[in-house]
Amino acid sequence: MRKPILLLLLIACASVQSQPPGYSPVADMIKFKQEFSAASQKMQSMKSDFVQEKNLAMLSEKIISKGKFWFKKDNMVRMEYSTPFQYLMIMNRNNVYLKDGSKESKVSASSNKLFQQINKITVDCVRGTALANTDFKFTIFENGKNYLVALSPIAKNLKGYFRNIDIYIDKKDYSVSKIDMIELSGDDTIIHFANKELNADIPDALFAIH
Repeated sequence: MRKPILLLLLIACASVQSQPPGYSPVADMIKFKQEFSAASQKMQSMKSDFVQEKNLAMLSEKIISKGKFWFKKDNMVRMEYSTPFQYLMIMNRNNVYLKDGSKESKVSASSNKLFQQINKITVDCVRGTALANTDFKFTIFENGKNYLVALSPIAKNLKGYFRNIDIYIDKKDYSVSKIDMIELSGDDTIIHFANKELNADIPDALFAIH
């Protein structure tokens, strides 16, 4: 498993420099921003299954992981890997908890600028408020099924990790369906969200850090 800070980056966001295959620039940007903003305001929680594909430049095979994901307003995220290994990450506002087997660690995002940026990106991706994040510049594309918000890092710390990150948004409900991240090394991480439940009743206990 990669270092904890990179695990958090996996549920964050990024961009492409040119028009992606099968997509075209958004025809009505004003309409998109208005509807995207309205949907974001309504987003209180989300839970889903996820499948993570990790493509390493040095390996020919993909590394596939599966698990459960929960989000609750404000700034609470739980990402629980179950296959092929067990790994837990909880982000509760400015505090982060990581558990790998019997190993546990806690980090205060407020004491580290990079963690603060990661915290904000994570929530922005799920809530759909990434367009307001000044750590990135963005370009927006669409096809018949999805919008693609292509984010390019501006903040120096983030530029040291990412080449680009793409957020795929379902046109039916403006929820995130896929995040594709490309690191500077050329490694690529894709997270697919499935069986999503928006505004589900999620207890705060899931995000408790002891």
